Amino acid sequence: MSSRRILVVDDEPSLRQMLQILFQRNGFEVALAPGFHAGLEALTSAPQPFPLLLTDLVMPDGSGIELLRAARERAASTEVIVMTAHSRVEMAVEAMRLGAYDFIQKPFQAPELVALALKALEKGALIAENQRLRAQVAPPLPGLWGHSPAMRRVAELVDKIATSRTTVLITGESGTGKERVARAIHERSGRSGPFLVVNCGALPEALMESELFGYEKGAFTGAIGRHEGIFRAARGGTVFLDEVGELPLPLQPKLLRALQERKVRPVGASQEEPVDVRILAATNRNLEREVSERRFREDLYYRLNVVRVVLPPLRERREDIEELCKNFVKRFAQEAAKDVRGMTPDALRLLERYPFPGNVRELENLIERAVALASSPTIGPSDFPPEVSGFSPSLSPGQMELPEGGCHLDEVLNEVERRLLLRALDRAGGSRKQAAALLGIKLRSLRYRLAKYGLDSGEDATFPDDEPPTAQVAILDQKLSTSRRAE
Repeated sequence: MSSRRILVVDDEPSLRQMLQILFQRNGFEVALAPGFHAGLEALTSAPQPFPLLLTDLVMPDGSGIELLRAARERAASTEVIVMTAHSRVEMAVEAMRLGAYDFIQKPFQAPELVALALKALEKGALIAENQRLRAQVAPPLPGLWGHSPAMRRVAELVDKIATSRTTVLITGESGTGKERVARAIHERSGRSGPFLVVNCGALPEALMESELFGYEKGAFTGAIGRHEGIFRAARGGTVFLDEVGELPLPLQPKLLRALQERKVRPVGASQEEPVDVRILAATNRNLEREVSERRFREDLYYRLNVVRVVLPPLRERREDIEELCKNFVKRFAQEAAKDVRGMTPDALRLLERYPFPGNVRELENLIERAVALASSPTIGPSDFPPEVSGFSPSLSPGQMELPEGGCHLDEVLNEVERRLLLRALDRAGGSRKQAAALLGIKLRSLRYRLAKYGLDSGEDATFPDDEPPTAQVAILDQKLSTSRRAE
């Protein structure tokens, strides 16, 4: 296929005909569109993205800026030149801020336009080559990939969408590796800017808008200087909105506008600023249900869910556990400077039988712990905590196993009780009343047991009524991990 393919979009028939003749004489393969809608159709239906788009800025049925967005959305390597009348120069400058290669004023000299088109193609070819090379050298992410059919499908989808600017929604249970998938997309995208992460569940609502979009000096009490904000700081790169389902409703329309217009308005500013960022988002919530229950805007959901990457839980790809373990053992042994080279067959079978409610993150933590505790070059069953080494996940009496070396009964029972408390709170979305009902105990008993294990004491012990459930569970997870390390 020709590397000199160009799509010309203009509503003037005589100009289109002249441009077709001009570019064909100079070795271009030319496609024509008589207006905005026809140009949009040509962009989206072409088997391969056009290396170059030449478009009029103002047409009766739409804007060349919107065509620019559509072209760059499909392929970051597509270069765009806009044609404009003298009175529209400010709009042309705006198009350049949004990623256009250049603009040319009407009437123009034919040699000048051809030279500009050739330079734009040269730049686009360099970007495409850079993307290809980066994809070749992009390292596999440790702890994420495997050879299971499910993960092969994920890897194939990541490779397909990496170089586009399409918004991606990554879904899956907690701990399945959503941020690592987002990083993989960014690393293969060819984008020159940074990869910045926003945890939408951790930022206080009052600060979220200023953290995302920035603020101007004097915008509010305490704003003694200018703050750039995540979107402006990530120019040319990627913004990853983690736990986007936690985004407060009042902020959702502002995020929607930033996604649609590629512009942000810092707090205290009078004008919007264009930003060139790609948006990736992730959630472990069911956003369809959140939309139906009016806790998440439907228009924002559809804007985020352009391409969806669904990560399977680890229990549905057990064939990957051995490979993941090898990667983790190697990494943590190097970090700890310990001579740990692998694990026994019994230890591997133990992990392959375990359900991993915390998914890959839990496996990673288990291996890190095992490497730290290992007293020999090979990790054995005794290097794992009791809930892994001594019990099956169902806690069915007929399936419980006594470890070969015995166990400390009180410690095992305490560990089981702590895990059930945490899982009940997780399933109940952080509601203690519902968690108590799931466990068949009174609310007072639940509070006593949380306090007993240090899960309900100190500054972080009580959660405000408006604290997101996932934040509550995260705090409990942190306390549980701390209590385990203390043992």
